Amino acid sequence: MKEFSAVRVEAQDGLYQCQLQSVNVDQLASAGVLIKIVCSALNYKDALSASGHPGVTRNFPHTPGIDAAGIVVEDSSDQFKAGTRVIVSGFDFGMNSDGGLAEYCRVPAEWVCPCPDKLSFFNAMALGTAGITVATALNKLERQVPTAKAGDDFVISGASGGVGSVAIKLAAARGYCVTAMSSRPDEFHRLKALGARHCIDSGSWRERSPKPLLKPEFSLGLDTLGGPMLENLLKVIRPEGALATCGMALSEQCQTTVYPFILRGVSLLGVDSAEIPLQLKAQLWEMLSSLALDYHDLATEVTLEQAPKILQQMLAGKAQGRTVVRVAEESSS
Repeated sequence: MKEFSAVRVEAQDGLYQCQLQSVNVDQLASAGVLIKIVCSALNYKDALSASGHPGVTRNFPHTPGIDAAGIVVEDSSDQFKAGTRVIVSGFDFGMNSDGGLAEYCRVPAEWVCPCPDKLSFFNAMALGTAGITVATALNKLERQVPTAKAGDDFVISGASGGVGSVAIKLAAARGYCVTAMSSRPDEFHRLKALGARHCIDSGSWRERSPKPLLKPEFSLGLDTLGGPMLENLLKVIRPEGALATCGMALSEQCQTTVYPFILRGVSLLGVDSAEIPLQLKAQLWEMLSSLALDYHDLATEVTLEQAPKILQQMLAGKAQGRTVVRVAEESSS
């Protein structure tokens, strides 16, 4: 194998072009684990990278893709045997190093997790970074609130997006009574099919409430939007409950008071899944595998050739749920 197909982003005169190209294997990193990719995934961060966002990617030409699953071809570090099923997500993968929207990638062994035998590559990528983010949030929430149990009310903001959709599926699988918040009422049917018990139009929740506290409604929650949504959700978490936060689509600012914390004992938990220790990431993948769920209701499958167009749709806010890129068939990998 000398050449392979990859989605490449090129910069010229301040403009960025994203298209499928033929790439020479010598253009990959010179050392690390060479992986034949079977499935990848599309994330909003990939769309930002494809548009030249300097906070994501600084060097071009570049192959985006912060998630990949496939088979080890060779490993210069000898940590992984050829034929091992693996997953790569997080760290600097697909940001300032070439990523998973390609037939092959080469990455440091320190970025590579074994793929559990019970987890297909499609399901692994239907989860991807979004799944690890949600798993990290659930792990933190349940450690912070050890009394959490099936039936507890669990609120999720930005529920139509990739992380929100995965959160509905996983929280419902763990027995929580999920309330999904979305600005897209046309999505409510899909969100309920994923496991949401209730759906709420998030329109008014995106506006800052002047009240320091609101009626307590939820024991646990995951906010994916930040800004006023995060502020308002803090005000409706029940005493000794907890809210995890992992996004800033509305704003990176959080203007709130100490009242939720000192009058109700609410905990606010930050979630960073990209840089968590590899050992913990492997444990989270095993936990996700143990749920024995199928994710074809969560993710749409596309080809590598279709990926650039989908990335444009993501930037325009027209994407929903998760998108898995089928690079090769699992049976032929």
